[in-house]
Amino acid sequence: MSNSREKILSKVRQALTSKVPVPFEGNTPSDSVFHPAPEELELEFAENFTKLQGKFCYCGSIEELIENLNELATKRKWANVYCVEDKLKQTLQASGFTNFTATDLKACNASITTCEALVARTGSMLLTSASQSGRTVSVYAPIHICIAYTSQLVYDIKDGLSLIKTKYKGNIPSLITLATGPSRTADIEKTLVVGVHGPKEVFCFLVND
Repeated sequence: MSNSREKILSKVRQALTSKVPVPFEGNTPSDSVFHPAPEELELEFAENFTKLQGKFCYCGSIEELIENLNELATKRKWANVYCVEDKLKQTLQASGFTNFTATDLKACNASITTCEALVARTGSMLLTSASQSGRTVSVYAPIHICIAYTSQLVYDIKDGLSLIKTKYKGNIPSLITLATGPSRTADIEKTLVVGVHGPKEVFCFLVND
C-alpha cells in the first residue's frame, strides 16, 4: 500500500511541475451558443424572471419607483424594511420611502438591495459582496426587493461578469452570486416547495435611467 501511495504521489508531483499541453488548442469556439432575442433586454429579463415566480415592476422614474414601493409596503403592511446599503437607503428616504425601521434581518418584513447587473437570458440578478454586503441580506430576509436600472441590463452571464471585472479593475469581490426568483427545492417527496432555503418572494424594480 505504501509503495502504491508513493507512486501515485510521485506522478502527481511530476504533473504539477510540468505543463500539460491543452488538447485541441485553438479549436474551442469563442462565440456563445446563445444569441440575444430580437426583443429588448427589458422584456426578455421580465419574461424569464416572472417564469421563475419573480415579481417584476418597470418604473419610468425614481418617483414612480417610490410610489410603487410605498403602495406595496402599505398593502403588505411592511413597517420594518431592512437595508444595509447606505447610498441606496439615503436615496430612497430622500425621495419619500421611509419604512426603514428594521435594524437587523431577524426583525424585518423585507430587505432591499441593489445589484451589479440583470441577466436577461436567465432572468437573474447578479449580486456581489462589494455592493450588496454579502449574501445574507438577499437570502435571510423573508422577502427580497432588488432595485436595478436599465443601464445594468446585460444579455448573458459572461457579460455580467465582464461588467464586474471592468468595474472593480482586477479587485474582484470575494463573493459573486446569481439570484433567480425565490428559493425552491423538490427534495421533499419530489414536491416543489418555495421559500425553504431563502426568500419566499423576490421583487425586482427596474428603473429607467
